[in-house]
Amino acid sequence: MSLQQEIIERLGVKPAIDVEEETRSRVDFLKEHVLSSSTTGLLIAISGGVDSAVATALCKRATDELTEETGREYITLGVFQPYGEQEDIGHSYEVAKAFGLTHTVETNIEDAVDEIALETEHGLKNIGQFRHLSHKGKGNVKARTRMVVQYALSFELNLLVVGTDHASEAITGFYTKWGDGAVDITPLSSLNKRQVRQLALHLGVPADIIDKAPSAGLWAGQTDEKELGISYEDNSDYLEGKEVEPAVRERLESLYRKTEHKRSPIPGI
Repeated sequence: MSLQQEIIERLGVKPAIDVEEETRSRVDFLKEHVLSSSTTGLLIAISGGVDSAVATALCKRATDELTEETGREYITLGVFQPYGEQEDIGHSYEVAKAFGLTHTVETNIEDAVDEIALETEHGLKNIGQFRHLSHKGKGNVKARTRMVVQYALSFELNLLVVGTDHASEAITGFYTKWGDGAVDITPLSSLNKRQVRQLALHLGVPADIIDKAPSAGLWAGQTDEKELGISYEDNSDYLEGKEVEPAVRERLESLYRKTEHKRSPIPGI
């Protein structure tokens, strides 16, 4: 078995999908886990990107169906988490409106992140490192702070925290360990980015959100494809078992090996 076939099998990506069938199975998956966990619904952080928009649509459909089927209220809580002024925060609100979310909250992480950064810089100073927290280091703090807030909310409201990671991110390790990768449930995990967009079209995600450049939003001007050095089209082709350019294959497989620690259980002895 080639490494490409091994990765595809491990991540569970299909060469093609039926969007209605995938939507139904993922909604049912969410419903089953809400019921089995005895929680009151789902929490989804809405970033304004296509991944969280698709996850939001699936969550809302799942909790609406549970409410109708059981006669008790289940909710989807949409959480907006800007760092200071977020240029595209309007897209987050647009998603919530598009899917009729009646439960939303905005929690600005700027003060918390800046305080953590300051304390870290004090720590560095104490060991002789007189410098600011690195660009990417602060980005990781942002991602992890968002999850701290999400889990505080989920604990108080008895909700499951929903992740938006998918196979195109998993193969490259393009998520923050114990940040956006720290969730209770991932309804998109076996889809590649192309397939996420296919579901987005089917579910009615606003076109301006589907078409925007994917970004983790951790610093100004950041885009996924620029940072990774590879397009999501090539990434998706690889995960669908198609032939790709040797440089694409080499880049993806190198990232896969390098980020294995993110996909593996914590080592112990």
